[in-house]
Amino acid sequence: MSAQEHNATLDLYNDTLWFIHCTINLDSVGDYRRIALFLIYLFIFMVGLLENVLVIWVNWRRRHSANGVLFCILNVSLSDLMMIVTMPFFMMEVTMDKVWLWGRFLCKVTYLVYAVNFYSSSFFLALMTAERYLSLTRPSFPAFFPVLGRRRWVLCGGLWVLSLFLALLENVHVDLLEWDEPGCYMLPEHNFTEWFVSVGFLCLVFQFLGPAAVIITCNVLIARAVRTAPDVQGRRDVWLVHVYSLVFVLCWLPYHFVMFLMIVDDIDPFIFSCNTMEVLYFSFSVVHSLSLFHCVANPILYNFLSKSFRDNLVNTVLSQLPRDGAANQLGAGTNAPNGGGGDPGKQRKLSNASTSQSDVAS
Repeated sequence: MSAQEHNATLDLYNDTLWFIHCTINLDSVGDYRRIALFLIYLFIFMVGLLENVLVIWVNWRRRHSANGVLFCILNVSLSDLMMIVTMPFFMMEVTMDKVWLWGRFLCKVTYLVYAVNFYSSSFFLALMTAERYLSLTRPSFPAFFPVLGRRRWVLCGGLWVLSLFLALLENVHVDLLEWDEPGCYMLPEHNFTEWFVSVGFLCLVFQFLGPAAVIITCNVLIARAVRTAPDVQGRRDVWLVHVYSLVFVLCWLPYHFVMFLMIVDDIDPFIFSCNTMEVLYFSFSVVHSLSLFHCVANPILYNFLSKSFRDNLVNTVLSQLPRDGAANQLGAGTNAPNGGGGDPGKQRKLSNASTSQSDVAS
């Protein structure tokens, strides 16, 4: 027996011993997982689609004159909306147990659209938080996304290009594979482990660790500044700042934690037991679907909690009504356009002390 055949025999023997110790079988609950995943995707699709369409509809009119915070909010909503558009494909894929019915072209395009916005949403959230910190604590510091000039469009385009580049590293190996049933997978022909580990680490660093460090650090500094502001609304303002960080971490930490453990297993296949890996692979699709709740949470946190956004939403809706009806409703209401007829100086002061992203953008 040659040395190569001997090594292959040992590998097969070790694999057999490893699988003998696998006592857990989750195939029996696979149907329940598919039902749960379908319902999660359906909820995120319906609610997230409505929320992000409303956010883009209201904020789109101010895109050229909006400051950096609102400009980032618009890009975040656009990223989330594009991710939501791909969900019907994944809903059907989950329902049919990873069977892909829409051909090779949509396989690659759908995953590319998802991957691009997977990165871009986190990038714009991080820059929005940094921009807001600077606007509250260092007003003289040059803005990342200034209203005048081409700087905001160059930086915005650069972030989208970076997101596209990172997505292509994975998508170049995404293809339709005809096994028992057609499926859409990322499966490099050569050096699979190296590619998977590399893409996983890039995803961990660029999509989670980097943005999370910026978001958490800036929000902690914002909370300190807000505590000393004279016109804050008490504990609600400080609490809301930490909710921004908490929601980002809760959405993405479980996904990246499971992904990290899978990377470790690829590097050293025998570091975890068979039962552990069975649970990891079973839970990966679950934590992946739960991570998409950021598409629902972002519009609420960064838009609907803001009084200025709600006022703009009402005014935008009223502007679409017949003039007679809109005039009657405006006259009967307590809020005039742009937030009412109070003291403008006081309103601006309250806006600067507020922890709402859209209030700063107003």
